[in-house]
Amino acid sequence: MDDCIIIGAGPAGLTAAIYLSRYLLSIRLFDSGDSRAALIPCTHNHAGFPGGISGKDLLGRMREQARDFGAIREEKRVEHLARVAEGFSVGTDSGAYRARTVLVATGAVNHPPPGIDPALHAEALARGLLRYCPVCDGYEVTDKRVAVIGSGHHGTREAEFLRGYTTDLTLIAPLGEHELDDECRARLAEAGVAIVAGPCGGYAIEGDRLTVMTGEGRLAFDSVYPALGMHQRSELAVEAGAQATEDGCLTVDDHLQTTVPGLFAAGDVVVGLDQISHAMGQAGVAATAIRNHLAAERPLRRDPPAGE
Repeated sequence: MDDCIIIGAGPAGLTAAIYLSRYLLSIRLFDSGDSRAALIPCTHNHAGFPGGISGKDLLGRMREQARDFGAIREEKRVEHLARVAEGFSVGTDSGAYRARTVLVATGAVNHPPPGIDPALHAEALARGLLRYCPVCDGYEVTDKRVAVIGSGHHGTREAEFLRGYTTDLTLIAPLGEHELDDECRARLAEAGVAIVAGPCGGYAIEGDRLTVMTGEGRLAFDSVYPALGMHQRSELAVEAGAQATEDGCLTVDDHLQTTVPGLFAAGDVVVGLDQISHAMGQAGVAATAIRNHLAAERPLRRDPPAGE
């Protein structure tokens, strides 16, 4: 039985792997290969990388660092998680494993613009024509022509946030007419945000812009932000008995333990903040709490070297 199994090898899972390996614990790190961080063309707000770093390069460096301390990433998709005697059973697409503790770092998935072609979606992301996190990269659209695909209070808040970077801002309804109450309309008018009806579709890259067919014709933008929410990948933890909010975020205490003893979580599966630094910080807290949780069950003491 391993001391800990980490489910997910994004920034949170890899940070936890580094910590737990350096605590001299026996761990497994399962990676299904679909971390959102790998989609980041270049992040400029992650401290320590002047000039920025791509998500793939950052993950590669973190995997190398984890390997330096004995943590090996295993390409396995976890399909089942259950509480069993003395720990947990973790079922994967290539076998079942047991661990005294589990850290869920499965992250979240953004809802893409309706009807967008996957290949075009990938190219637009790589070129910065499509963006999902104004906190991460709002600076990069300073004084650009920007659209937000969304409506209601969520779309309004995202448009207001981006208004701090550009005056040329349009809020487009994803499916048809906007669902905006009088308060939202007043806030958007006061901010100078144009309101355009949907539905969105017919996405195309034309030169250095992403064009979108709307209810008012085809429009072109330097960058487009979908404000359509996200899906937290919390199903495995919930299957094991953990509580989650209505939005699917796992409920945790100050040490990132879920409502199931021995089951911890970190990153966007806990709160969808979309910040690498936050996920890494949570993982450090969770990993230390896991170490102390295990020590409370039995002392963690280094055996004498062989022959002594």
